[in-house]
Amino acid sequence: MGLGLLISHRLLLAMTALVVVLVVGPVQAADDDTAKAEPTGASGLGLPRFVSLKSDKVNVRKGPSTDQAIVWVFNRAGLPVEVIAESENWRRVRDSEGADGWVLHSLLSGRRTILIAPWSKDQESVPLYTSKSASGGAAAALEPGVLGNVSNCDGEWCQISVDDYSGYVEQDKLWGVYKGEEIK
Repeated sequence: MGLGLLISHRLLLAMTALVVVLVVGPVQAADDDTAKAEPTGASGLGLPRFVSLKSDKVNVRKGPSTDQAIVWVFNRAGLPVEVIAESENWRRVRDSEGADGWVLHSLLSGRRTILIAPWSKDQESVPLYTSKSASGGAAAALEPGVLGNVSNCDGEWCQISVDDYSGYVEQDKLWGVYKGEEIK
C-alpha cells in the first residue's frame, strides 16, 4: 500500500470515527444514572423483576424446556419470585433462598406479593403498623415467612395485607420488593 493510500485510509477511519461521535454523541460516564438502561427480556419487560406464582404446583426445571429435568416443585400459590432471565416462553426465577431455575411463563402472575423477612433466623416477628411510622400502633405481629399482598410502596414503607389484616411494614423487612422501589 502506498503512503498516500495509507494516509487516505487512516484519514477515512478518523473521519468515520468523528461522524459516529457526532451522530451518536459523546460517551456518558458509567455512574450517570440517566445513561443506565434497564435490561429487558424476551417479553419486553424489565429484568430483574418480581412476580408471583399462579399455581400451588409449579415445576422448576434445569433449563428452558419441558425436555429439561425438574429440579424441584414450588407448592405455594402467590409465592413471590424474582425473574432474572427470559428465553421465549420461559422465565428463569430465583426464590427467597437464592435457588433458581426455569418456569413456564404461563405459571407466573404480575400480581405483587411479599414474604415477611424470610431470611430471619431468630424468628423475630415484624410489626404491621397502622400508619407509615414505627411510632404508630402495631395492628399485628407478622412471623418470618408469612405471605402477603402488596398494595403500594413509597420506597421506605409498603402497605400490605395478610389475611384479614392490613397496614404498613418497613420495606427492608420484605422479600418481593426492591430497596427503594415505588409501587403505585
